[in-house]
Amino acid sequence: MADLTWLETALVIFLLLCVFVGTLPVINTGLQFLVLPLHAFRNHYSKAVPYHPNVAVVIPAWNEGLVIGPAIERLLQLEYPADRLRIFVVDDASTDDTPEIVLAKAAAHPGRVVHLRRDKGGEGKAHTLNHGLDVVLADEWTEAVLIMDADVIFARDSLRKLSRHLADEKVGAVTAYIAEGSRDRNYLTRFVAIEYVIGQLSARRTQNVGGAIACLAGGAQLHSRANLEAIGGRIPTGTLAEDTMTTFEGQLKGRRMVFEPHAVVLAEEPRTVDSLWKQRLRWARGNVQLTSIYRKLWFRPSRVHNLGSIPFGLAWFTILLLPVFMLLAAAAMLALLVLHSDIAEFVFRFMWIAAACIYLFSMLYAVQLDPRIGRQSWREAIMFPGLGALILMAVALFPWLFESGLAQLGFALTDETRFAWAVVFYLWGPISMLGIWLARAVEPLPGGRFFAGLLLYICGYGSLLCAITVDSYIKEWRRADASWIKTEKIGRVDS
Repeated sequence: MADLTWLETALVIFLLLCVFVGTLPVINTGLQFLVLPLHAFRNHYSKAVPYHPNVAVVIPAWNEGLVIGPAIERLLQLEYPADRLRIFVVDDASTDDTPEIVLAKAAAHPGRVVHLRRDKGGEGKAHTLNHGLDVVLADEWTEAVLIMDADVIFARDSLRKLSRHLADEKVGAVTAYIAEGSRDRNYLTRFVAIEYVIGQLSARRTQNVGGAIACLAGGAQLHSRANLEAIGGRIPTGTLAEDTMTTFEGQLKGRRMVFEPHAVVLAEEPRTVDSLWKQRLRWARGNVQLTSIYRKLWFRPSRVHNLGSIPFGLAWFTILLLPVFMLLAAAAMLALLVLHSDIAEFVFRFMWIAAACIYLFSMLYAVQLDPRIGRQSWREAIMFPGLGALILMAVALFPWLFESGLAQLGFALTDETRFAWAVVFYLWGPISMLGIWLARAVEPLPGGRFFAGLLLYICGYGSLLCAITVDSYIKEWRRADASWIKTEKIGRVDS
């Protein structure tokens, strides 16, 4: 009997540890927003001074006829010395009117706009960029290179805000704040807007404080010539996350990467669950690939870079393994329910009360970082964790309200019904991911977009990202086709 009690106690402790590990993503979010205020004191602005190097803009373009014209015009209007800015559009064997539009711009602005044509296209963004880099780096005039997407719109002051950081020779590259900028927003683009506030304005400021940047935004990254030459003068190929790998390589060579939150670049984001899924699946698979490529880097501090620091590794893996953590916590809670329901109930309440506090603190903080997004996406900010998660937070905070509400509806709470409700509550994470898979399945059906949106509001945007990450695991395990899939853009950015 004594041995059994000891074993039971050891098992409960193990399950509690599993629950703690499963809640690491929530803890990491809380730590991120606690560290965020330090950016006011620990940043790169003390070493940033007005600096205007010769910048070659490289734009990879494949069938971008709907967006390339406004993007070029906006670049020509930047608050930057005209004689220090040249635009190179790398036409990746486009079959639409992209070549004609670019050639017309080149004729109107000789020497400032250059059309580079690839006869063989379809090899991916990295190969297209390398074609342009071969040209611009061969010219000694080039002192810095701005890599951007064909559909983004730069704020007029964005480039000079980026370039001021390159005055410090230790800085290899600077990235901007990519903000969702569609003029005809829908529920999904508003969710993406909130995600970018959390993932960029918050997370990357925190990364500035820690001295390690996870990724230079593919749509807006300004490199010094020295940084590009240090990594071989080319963007790494062979991975779906070429921008992240470029970021890592520059830091491994001892150069600092900087996030500039005040350089704003507007981008068009997907409007359907399926199109967002395809975009993020590419990102997620790329991160899975890089985790393996840099497996000797994690949690190994270095004097050269901070990529091996414990905080950076924690942030990286809580995103990469978010579905694993979610499933681990759910399984541990279910086992606790069977072994010791009183402990399970206490842990459930503690876990969701903590989640509620972190959610309120982080979201109230986040919406103030970009007031425009806060005004436009306040509903999505409230519903970001999903209606289901909000109900669980309310149940944890006010359990008596839940019981009295069921009683008023005529549902008696017996031991059996309590157990059934507990199972649903404890398994909400996996259930919400299944709900997102269902949302993607029903979206193409008549009236499916309404139900897909409803499911997203119920299950939460985080569950959408978890479901996509699970799909990336499956695709990588099956070694599915890893070709670079272009996200369709039709010029909906409000410039």
